[in-house]
Amino acid sequence: MKLLLNLDVPDLAAAERFYVDAFGLRPARRFGADVVELLGADAPVYLLRKEPGSTGAGTARRDYSRHWTPLHCDVVVADLDAALARALAAGARQEGGVREAAWGRIVALADPFGHGWCLLQFLGRGYDEIAT
Repeated sequence: MKLLLNLDVPDLAAAERFYVDAFGLRPARRFGADVVELLGADAPVYLLRKEPGSTGAGTARRDYSRHWTPLHCDVVVADLDAALARALAAGARQEGGVREAAWGRIVALADPFGHGWCLLQFLGRGYDEIAT
């Protein structure tokens, strides 16, 4: 299986700047004026320019304020504090404090377009610290 991550955004140029600055992704191909492919993660990220209020999933209308979805993405980083500073400088909003667990450290963020993200730093053996 090959995974692609598609994110609807209202402003393609602003979204591209955010994801390049916050997570170190790099622009690759462009598909017309409304889609850019970003590489540098394990899965390509596609930013799709979609107008606020246009139909999203089902009958739901796109709203780029912070929203909840049952799916979010974790960005695994080597240094959580440095990655958090970089994401905040790029325009992310931190949601709560950094939490620590036996497997590592995590912090929740929202991008400027309402998508939820977590920065995750594995410590020790990572998830193997708690695997049964």
